[in-house]
Amino acid sequence: MRTQLFEPFTLEPIRFIDSEGNPTFEFSLEDIGLTVEDLKKIYYYMVLVRRFDDKGMILTRSGKAAFYVEAKGQEAAQVASAYAFEDKDWIIPAHREHGVYLVRGYPLEEMFAQLMAREMDPNKGRQMPAHWGKRELKILTISSPVGNQIPQAAGIGMAINYRKTDEVVGVYFGDGAASQGDFHVGLNFAVVFNTPVVFICQNNQWAISVPRKRQNPELPIAHRAKGYGIEGFYVDGNDPLATYSVVKYAVDKARNGGGPTLIELQTYRYGAHSTADDPKRYRDEEEVEVWKKLWDPIKRTRMFLEKNGWWNEKAEELLWKRVEDELNRAIEIAENSPFPGPETTFEDVFSYIPDFLKEEMDELLEEWKERERLGLVKKHH
Repeated sequence: MRTQLFEPFTLEPIRFIDSEGNPTFEFSLEDIGLTVEDLKKIYYYMVLVRRFDDKGMILTRSGKAAFYVEAKGQEAAQVASAYAFEDKDWIIPAHREHGVYLVRGYPLEEMFAQLMAREMDPNKGRQMPAHWGKRELKILTISSPVGNQIPQAAGIGMAINYRKTDEVVGVYFGDGAASQGDFHVGLNFAVVFNTPVVFICQNNQWAISVPRKRQNPELPIAHRAKGYGIEGFYVDGNDPLATYSVVKYAVDKARNGGGPTLIELQTYRYGAHSTADDPKRYRDEEEVEVWKKLWDPIKRTRMFLEKNGWWNEKAEELLWKRVEDELNRAIEIAENSPFPGPETTFEDVFSYIPDFLKEEMDELLEEWKERERLGLVKKHH
């Protein structure tokens, strides 16, 4: 990959394609380290995230899920950045990384099962909806507090150094988390111990109802890296090519002992902060429409593919149908999964269930059976 394609600490976001999908300078996919098939795969995941969002909202509005967090508008930032990591790397998400999970191979049916608190959920319905995590994929379960995952990433990076493995940590957070003390604590430890951590700030312009301009000076968040003596990159996060290139550079550098990097992906949240939020109370909808019209990541990626002769209307139609079929099938599987039984309350606390907890579990199960007989609770399985 040609590292001279971008520089740290720019005042304008690093951008490879403009709002119409045209290259902003001369480059090839090979320069970035991608193939045409890679880009098509990235585009597939971006479309999958957008339709996953639609399904998640439908499940919430129909009462099948209690809560949801949309990722719409941030598909390129998530998918293209995740594509730069390897399977052996650690991912520490915030609240809006749906595309990251899908690229890592998180099964769709398990993601829907988590939203609906079904048995198929790896966390057995014990987390609030949209708080995914999967040990086998090295994805830490989301925590609700803002920014607490940033020092955790530095800690995992320290452990990697102690164990002398070649893993890398990718930690995601929003512009709101960059206003927390944990941001500075995490970066400080990461730098002092030269940890292989890539800090990825998805700056979607709003920390719930607080705009970016009310949180920080006009200088990009990426410029804070100067205070820690590391590189900081300000990137157009709605441009999958720029996003992948910069994150891949940071991942490779970290893996080779070059230490941490701070990356700010400028993007935009189209929807509400969550289903518990009404953005019309604090945000001008005209602002949303400007981002949709000019900088929509899916539209820009499709136009780039089409202008290079790699995509057409038929391919687009087949892709959206494939995505729709995959999502509907996954929802059906998740809905057919039963709710977790009462015994799961006692599982996963210890490596085995101690005798005193076993007694409590047996007592609960006996009472549960009696309540089932009386019709006070639904029969499990």
